[in-house]
Amino acid sequence: MRKLASIQRIKALEPIENADAIEIARVLGWQLIVKKGEFLPGDLAVYCEIDSLMPEKPEFEFLKPRGMRIRTIRLRGQISQGICFPLSILPDGFAVEEDSDCTEALGVTLYEPPMPACLAGIAKGKFPSFIPKTDETRVQVLQKLLDKYKGEKCYVTEKLDGSSTTYFIHKGEFGVCSRNLELLETEENSYWSVARQMDIENKLRSLNKDLAIQGELIGEGIQDNKLKIRGQTIRFFNAFDIGRFEYLPFQQFTDTMEQLQLPTVPIVSTDYELENEVDAIIRMATIKSKVRPEVWAEGVVIRPLSEKLDLLLSNENFNNGRVSFKAINPEFLLKYGG
Repeated sequence: MRKLASIQRIKALEPIENADAIEIARVLGWQLIVKKGEFLPGDLAVYCEIDSLMPEKPEFEFLKPRGMRIRTIRLRGQISQGICFPLSILPDGFAVEEDSDCTEALGVTLYEPPMPACLAGIAKGKFPSFIPKTDETRVQVLQKLLDKYKGEKCYVTEKLDGSSTTYFIHKGEFGVCSRNLELLETEENSYWSVARQMDIENKLRSLNKDLAIQGELIGEGIQDNKLKIRGQTIRFFNAFDIGRFEYLPFQQFTDTMEQLQLPTVPIVSTDYELENEVDAIIRMATIKSKVRPEVWAEGVVIRPLSEKLDLLLSNENFNNGRVSFKAINPEFLLKYGG
């Protein structure tokens, strides 16, 4: 589970030119604006990430005009992502310890955009246990990973703003999944209609193996169709060998997609040496889309060319231990309210 609210240390404070009342705070890999004098370097504070939906309590009343949601904003030319609160907002008896998760204790929930009717579907069951879900962790909370794998050769893909989709063949059965559910086939459901349109079932069966492919459903009626796609389509970013319970490495993944004649997400780089500076990675993610060059890309996803699992890191921020993470473009968040 994502730590929307947690106890974190103020790593540094930096002045803002011509600003007397506010300053920049560094928390984890995030940059945010705080009141000058409210915190000192080294202080512990309650940090709430962007996309946190705060409960309607007096201490959060100032967020009501924003629908109680914490968003990316720009103040005095500086990006601010998240909010720090003093420890006094914690309920009585909460054990104050750095990195403690206080999401539930404060009643913070994750903002989820409304689901369009074309994606709702009828649930056949929960998301299959034999395939990992597609959630990626944000780079700002992964300093330990960046330090450990600095210099690792990685590939970088554009992160498309759509709806996560999984198709699979398992024990002879074809399945279609949204982010959290397996779906029954219906005429109007977009996941299924695109599967029919792209002949995905027959293409997967041609491989004669249990395989899942995962991608982003984009186009009309989905996330405001920021990329101005006609109709609906899918760009794929993962292939997962169900029998071996492992992701295909980059070259094998692209070869498989070529064999299936299915499109991948745009590839930004295939020879990126991982840096351990969050700011540098965010700058790399601040790009225009390769799908629609006049539009800001949502960001990038970074993975080693050779698949890596790190069980130690899985205890902290990874659902399945895969070394894979995202960096979201702040300009995209500012434009579209993230």
